Amino acid sequence: MNKRQVTIMTEYIPLGQFLKLAEIIDTGGQAKFFLAETYIEVNGEAENRRGKKLYNGDVVYVEGFGMYEVSHQAEE
Repeated sequence: MNKRQVTIMTEYIPLGQFLKLAEIIDTGGQAKFFLAETYIEVNGEAENRRGKKLYNGDVVYVEGFGMYEVSHQAEE
């Protein structure tokens, strides 16, 4: 399964913000409900906390959407 890259400019990103950045949800307010209804894994472990910090190299699986990898790009 191909992983889509999601690039962040900060050291980490909370899972709720990641879902918005990856265009899985439209607004941050949807994260709580989305996480309650959708199976998500972070690095192979089930996760449902929207505040879970994701770092460079973390792999996120979202049921119905696929695999994503967090990629950090340092600010210049």
